Amino acid sequence: MWIPVAATTRPRRESEIDGVDRVFLAPAEFDRRIVDGELLEWSRIGSHRRGTPYPPLRARLDAGQPVLLPLDLRGVPLVRARLRDARLVLLSPPGYAPDATVAATVEHALTHDHTERVVEELVGLLGSSYPDPAWSRVRG
Repeated sequence: MWIPVAATTRPRRESEIDGVDRVFLAPAEFDRRIVDGELLEWSRIGSHRRGTPYPPLRARLDAGQPVLLPLDLRGVPLVRARLRDARLVLLSPPGYAPDATVAATVEHALTHDHTERVVEELVGLLGSSYPDPAWSRVRG
């Protein structure tokens, strides 16, 4: 399972490594990437923005590797529009009910109440309990 490194316009914290923890971009570069279609989705968080770089994600999907996208819920319809065949699963805390737009966009909604149960359900959805261990270590 590969997890993309999010791009952000917020300043890098001292302990963070560019390209490992986040891809740190100036606002103008973030804007350029939006215009050029290099971000799968993006959202504003306070005065900064975050998004998912598309080229490395597309390469992983083309190689048949499962991808886990940590998204702001506003990004779900954008992902569905660009990746029409994606199997989208919503992981939510107990007591959370997604709005109709999000609920209509995802194939499965799982309540993250017990980690072991959620992991078993996710593994079942992916179709294999033995992913290639090298993939889980790849970042960026």
